[in-house]
This record gives sequence, C-alpha cells and structure tokens, in this order.
Amino acid sequence: MKTHQLTRKDIDKIKAEIEYRKLELRPELIDAVKIAREQGDLSENFEYYAAKREKNKNEGRIRALERMLKFAVEIKEESAGGGAGIGDRIKISFDADGFTDEYTLVTTVGTDTLNNCISIESPLGRALRGRKPGDKVSVKLEDGSGFGVTVIDIIK
Repeated sequence: MKTHQLTRKDIDKIKAEIEYRKLELRPELIDAVKIAREQGDLSENFEYYAAKREKNKNEGRIRALERMLKFAVEIKEESAGGGAGIGDRIKISFDADGFTDEYTLVTTVGTDTLNNCISIESPLGRALRGRKPGDKVSVKLEDGSGFGVTVIDIIK
C-alpha cells in the first residue's frame, strides 16, 4: 500500500474532517434517507436514491480519509538545507523550450493542479523538493520518460 507523506497540520485536518463526517454529517444523512424512505414506493422515489447516494459518498470519503491516515508518514514542512519545501512557491524553466511556470509544493491533501499546487509525491514535486535556485533537475515520469527543468527562484 502506498504511504502518504503528511504534515502534522494535514493529519489534524484529516482527523477533524473524519470527526465532522462521522458525528455531524452521518446522522443528518441517515435521517434524510429515513425521511425519504417514508415517502412511499421506493421504485419511483428519487429523493430516497439521492439521499442514499449522498450517505454512501460520505461513507466512502470517511473510508478514504481513514486509509490515508493509516498509511501516513509524518513529515516536517521545511526542507533540510534551506531548499524548496512544503508551502514554497518555485519558479522553474523547462529546459526543452524555455517556458517558465510557478508551482507550490504541497502534500497530497493540498494538491490543486488548477492552481499549480503540486504534491511532493508527484514526479515534479519529488524532483523539486530540497532544490535551490540554479539547480538543474531531471524529472523522471512513471512511463520511463522524463524532462529537465532549472529552478529559477524559490518564494518562501
């Protein structure tokens, strides 16, 4: 099973979400299913199926979060040696075409590719973690291919 590198803040955030989902959301969703079931014929009861689907999505999310915690490895936010660490914004240049972009290193909990927040467990995140401005980095992809980047700047 794959481990998840998480900070203490991430672990606390996950525990709080699990507690909320179990103690507050679960009873509400169970009640919604019960109320919808009482409305009559289940074969044509959209409210029942919608309530049941929401309850099942909540249970699935609880299981996923508990599994993430079970296989979590706690890490420190900062990187040794003053290089790029969690929460740092890194400006890089892609060696092949000179295109530049900025990425923020985060744990899997904070991954948001639409906002260029990449996991330290992704190929690019692994390659950039601990690097300093001027470092040339080879990024290896899972299919065996790869590409090169140069770290331009780190915004702490």
